[in-house]
Amino acid sequence: MSVLTTADSSPTAAVDLGPAAALSCRECGERFPLSPIFACASCFGPLEIAYDLPSGDPEGLRRRIEAGPKSIWRYAPLLPVPADVASKPNLNPGFTPLVKADRLAAELGVTGPLYVKDDSGNPTHSFKDRVVAQALEAARAFGFTTLSCSSTGNLAGAVGAAAARAGLRSCVFIPHDLEQGKVVMAAVYGGQVVAIEGSYDDVNRFCSELIGDPLGEGWGFVNVNLRPYYAEGSKTLAFEICEQLGWQLPDQLVIPIASGSQLTKIDKGLKELIATGLVEEKPYRIFGAQAEGCSPVSQAFRAGHDVVRPVKPNTIAKSLAIGNPADGPYVLDIARRTGGAVADVTDEEIVSAIKLLARTEGIFTETAGGVTLGVARKLLAEGTLDPSLTTVVMNTGDGLKTLDAVAADTGPTATIRPTLDSFREAGLE
Repeated sequence: MSVLTTADSSPTAAVDLGPAAALSCRECGERFPLSPIFACASCFGPLEIAYDLPSGDPEGLRRRIEAGPKSIWRYAPLLPVPADVASKPNLNPGFTPLVKADRLAAELGVTGPLYVKDDSGNPTHSFKDRVVAQALEAARAFGFTTLSCSSTGNLAGAVGAAAARAGLRSCVFIPHDLEQGKVVMAAVYGGQVVAIEGSYDDVNRFCSELIGDPLGEGWGFVNVNLRPYYAEGSKTLAFEICEQLGWQLPDQLVIPIASGSQLTKIDKGLKELIATGLVEEKPYRIFGAQAEGCSPVSQAFRAGHDVVRPVKPNTIAKSLAIGNPADGPYVLDIARRTGGAVADVTDEEIVSAIKLLARTEGIFTETAGGVTLGVARKLLAEGTLDPSLTTVVMNTGDGLKTLDAVAADTGPTATIRPTLDSFREAGLE
């Protein structure tokens, strides 16, 4: 597999990506120039962004951020983007609500502050708008003309929308059995949507092959050859949560696991906030959430293993249905290092959690959010999550995308004639 693909297949010229200094291998530490590569040429480990971050004036940096736009671009000094990023055509996601969930806390027996980071308010109604916005800036820098991805649903819609706004071509690849709502949302933006017979892992393998083929020349795959840049968008969740808490770290975070990248980058974001002096260092615990029908990381954590064995997904939580998660081993490391855990819940528990969040806080989450809240409820019952601490639970998408999960037993309370007598007879007084 080729690890380097540029728009013209030539060495990449110097690019302006703000404080980003180089690509660094997460395994061996070797550094590479900023370019559209995603694997180390020496050990094939994953690459991530290394920075020259601002230092020495955290108060000034904090003021600069707070004066910035109400989007992820307020954090441009901490991201691999040019300083003028906010002036370019982009979906400008982020700065979504951190909801104080007091009624949910009462239901769960939580005595400390409980928050839901509600990312359903992003432009295409999922957190994927954050990572795609970040990848789009890298695609521009490297001269790509087509934006693409392999997707379990939300990412396809985010890529289609971002490409349309930026005036780029898009072509996204999805499993053939995706929820219809997500298929429609991916297709409505006018780009190409290609359904592949098989699971997400099959789709991802196909995309990796396409990158190395002349057919893929000029294509920026946001979660493959642009992955180091794309993944940094998840850090903005950590930045926003801490800013919305008054520039403080939460004590506990519960985060869904698909590839595992969101969890690992939230941890990276928290560490960078500490390094720049934007927040005071203190212990925090990170918990990962999976569906039982696709729980390779949870199984490895429970067994005490360091290796994540691939599984064949079988769950209603299709946005998390990645049987071979690329960041699985790093998720295990973070959960263990921070004193957290990784757990899973059944499809029935997912549906129950979706309804619980809707009933208590008026937030309709998709199945991934049901997984996250379901795991939080399970860990609280087991005594693994501390109910007295400040806890943040992630809602990564809108429930309108996964209506089938709750449609079977959710509908009218009663059907009556248009008379008061009929209303009384129905016992609805």
